[in-house]
Parts: sequence; structure tokens; C-alpha cells
Amino acid sequence: MKKLASVAMSCLMLAGLLLVSAPMSAEENAAEADFVEIFNGKDLNGWDGDPKFWSVRDGAITGQTTAENPTQGNTFIVWREGELDDFELQLKYRMEGGNSGIQYRSEESNKWRVGGYQADFESGKTYSGILYEERGRGILAQRGQKVTIDAEGKKSAEKFAESAELQKAIKPGEWNDYRIVAQGNHLTHYINGEKMSEFIDGQTDKAKFKGILALQLHAGPPMLVQFKDIKLKRLPLADGRKKVVFLAGRPSHGFGSHEHNAGCLLLANALNNSNANVLATVYTGGWPNDPTAFDNANAIVTYTDGGGRHPFNKKLDEIDKLAERGVGVVALHYGVETTKGEPGEHFVKWMGGYFEPHWSVNPHWTAKYAELPDHPVAYGVEPFEILDEWYYHMRFRPEMKGVTPILTALPPDSTLSRGDGAHSGNPHVREAVANGEPQHMAWVSERENGQRGFGFTGGHFHWNWGHDQFRKVVLNAITWTAGAEVPEEGVIGPGVTADDLIANQDYETPKNFQKQEIQAKLDNWNK
Repeated sequence: MKKLASVAMSCLMLAGLLLVSAPMSAEENAAEADFVEIFNGKDLNGWDGDPKFWSVRDGAITGQTTAENPTQGNTFIVWREGELDDFELQLKYRMEGGNSGIQYRSEESNKWRVGGYQADFESGKTYSGILYEERGRGILAQRGQKVTIDAEGKKSAEKFAESAELQKAIKPGEWNDYRIVAQGNHLTHYINGEKMSEFIDGQTDKAKFKGILALQLHAGPPMLVQFKDIKLKRLPLADGRKKVVFLAGRPSHGFGSHEHNAGCLLLANALNNSNANVLATVYTGGWPNDPTAFDNANAIVTYTDGGGRHPFNKKLDEIDKLAERGVGVVALHYGVETTKGEPGEHFVKWMGGYFEPHWSVNPHWTAKYAELPDHPVAYGVEPFEILDEWYYHMRFRPEMKGVTPILTALPPDSTLSRGDGAHSGNPHVREAVANGEPQHMAWVSERENGQRGFGFTGGHFHWNWGHDQFRKVVLNAITWTAGAEVPEEGVIGPGVTADDLIANQDYETPKNFQKQEIQAKLDNWNK
């Protein structure tokens, strides 16, 4: 009997082990596969915090203050690889003393000083799981509450659980699982599988839909906090919004020209504060390090140096997969140029055309756009003329299949005054201009699978982004390429001033720079 009982017990134990170690279902595997680790468990690569307080210990990001080394005010370690918009975040935390939190969709006011939404936790028994707005509105949702705030800031709350009961799910001093889900203005916190708080932010002037991720080390008595297994999953944007990812190239031509960083930030800000239903984010320095950068993207905008240095050249397969998924591709100015062969063929596929050396040219001239087509990208755009480095004679798809010209003009003979060269001239372009063939400086394309593209050859002079019609063409086109509806009046964002154009440039402002001259130019353009 004892032997039989022993065998039976062994079978039960084996069955229990098999149950515990049973493989995940296909659905569980697929859901888990969507998450990407954003902390490597070895060092702080991609993270930035005060080294007096932050380090990696035992495979975890570790923040610590002591009596001898206190922090003056709350300090944070910031994930520098990208911004959060709609997402799900999972991580493990543990702490000894004090209070901490996970900042998301937040802003950095000074280095390592962060404000915004915070998923709170503490060593006490009250605040773990609440939603707190650091440097803002304070506690937005207590534990066990679902809170809605309206446009004027009036709160209404309903209780879904007792705070004391939820506290029982938390393991003091041990590792706990924290999960944050943010989609649109709907934010929910979970700890160890239990929903802790829920918040719907309808306060128009306060709600945030994108911002940085950071981890908090709180001021006060000595404490230690650790984070590990940090996983991020991008979610499709709520409310039908479309996401635009800007890739800004490295410094290029000096102050006022090829200002990729400043140009992308200005255009993204215009979209984020416009009548278009889009959300834009900017990655600087070329190809992003964020492994989730394009996971919920609807369009990619590249404003960067091109030719053999184009960041797309080494990423053709990756971008092709995105394009086959329907992600739109936009190239601005030098970004429309790549090398002939496989890169050029991909550009034609994604955008309908590109700048091909020894076929296309890049003169500086004043183009006059007297007529605009009946297309959403031209909504609200009035005829205009402006000096720029307008490339033309692009290499388009045969018979312009699926390609619609947006900005078209006949260049003067003076644009071909240079000798033949990779960019300056060639027999083909000279013949075309001599025959009076109109040239296209901006165009859109749409493939049979619905994927859209846009090429725009202007954008050499940074100041031109202050021209309302010039800028509106590009904002309309980015919105259309992302699959969002272009308003009948066109995309209208905030006005642009000389100060806006000076901001974020890669090069220092020259001492003899006359800001008032730029402002006068804007006033004349947009009167």
C-alpha cells in the first residue's frame, strides 16, 4: 500500500509539474511576442539618470539614496530611445523604504526632473497602484477607483474594489509585477494581475497623448528601488488617430539649411496641434534605436541626407515589410535621393519616384505653382511661388502609374546653366526642358495594396517652413499618406514665427543673424 501510495503521489507531482510547465497557447505566444525588452539587464544603455543614484545591480536598474547621499528633490532615470503614445508596459519592481513610480507620457522640465502621469508604488499600504500626476494635478485616481475627468476638470469616481483588499495582492520587499495600459485618454494600472486604478482623462488642456518614460527615485529618507524585465508593446492609436514617425537626419549643411532636426520638430508640432487626426513623434540622428519605433506607425517621414548616405539604404527589407503592411513613406528634400539600382527601385515602389543621379538635377530657383490638382493634398492650398533648391526630373514609375503630381512647374533654362554631372545636368533633362515638359517637384503615389507615398523636393532652406502654403502642402501630404482624412480647408496648425524657426537648429545662431529680416519675410509671405 505504501508503495502504491508513493507511486500515486509521484504521478500527482509529475502531473502538477507538467501542468505548471505546459507550453503557452498560440494566442499567448503571439501576445507575448508583441512585447520588446527595453532594458538589457546588463547596463544602462538607452537609459539616462544621475550616476550618483542609478546603476545596474543583479540584473536590475537600481536607484538608491542614503543618509550620506540624499537627492535634492525627486530624480529620475529616463528612457532616451523614444516616446510613449498608446502602449502596454510590463515590468517587475521591488523596493526597500520610500516611494517611487513609473512616469509615462511625461515631460522633462530640467535634466532628470520629470512631470506627468505616474504609476505610483510605495513601501507603505496606501498608494501603490494609484495614478498620480507629478508636477501637475496630483492624485488623479485612488486605488480601487475608476475616475473620469471632463473637459473642465470636474471629476466623477466609481469604486470597483476596496483599497485594503487590493493591498493584499502586493508583496512588500519582494518582486511585484506592474502593468500599465494606455490607449487614447484611457489609462489603467495593474499590480500582480489585479486592477488597481483606472482613469479617463477628458480634460482637454491637460491630457497627454505622448511623452517620455522614466523611473522615479523619491526625495526623503534613504531608500532603494529596483526595476527589471521591462517590456514594451505599442498599441494601435485610439479614436481613429494615425501615427506619423519622423526620422530626422544628422547635422548637414550649416545654420539655416538642411535643418533636419528643427524641421521635423516644427512639422510634428504643427501636426500635433492641428485639425488633423494624427499624432506625430520625432526620432533624431537617423535610424532609431527604439526597437518598437514603427510597431504602430501609419507613416514614416524621412528628412535626412540622401544618396549613398541615406539611412534607408541598409534597411530596405525592413521598410518593405512596413510598406507591405500599408505604412506610408514620405521623403523630404535630400531624403528623396538614393542610389540607382535596388534602393532606387524600392523608392519607386514605395513613393512612385526618386532623385536618380545623372538623371535628376538640384538647382536653386524660384518655382511658381499657379495651379494645383483636385486632390486632398491640395486642399486649402493657394497658388504660391518660393525660392528653394527644387529638385526635378525625377525617376518616376513607367507611365506615372499610381502617381499624381502635386507641385508642377516649367523650370527656366537658367536652372541648367551648370555642366553635366551627377546632380547638375545631363542630356535627358536638357532635352525635357527644351521640349517644354513640365516638371514635378512634389507628388503622391498609391499602390494597389493601398500603401501611399509622398515625395517633396523642397526644404533646403529652413526658413521656408514658415511659408503657410509651402508648409500646408507637406502637412496635408503627410496626413494623407498616413491614411487620415485631410480637412477640406487643409491641415491648419499653429502659425510659425522667426523664433519657432530658430529653435532646435543643429548649429549656433551667427552673431550677425538678423531675426527681424526673417520675421519680415514671413509677414510678407503670409499677409
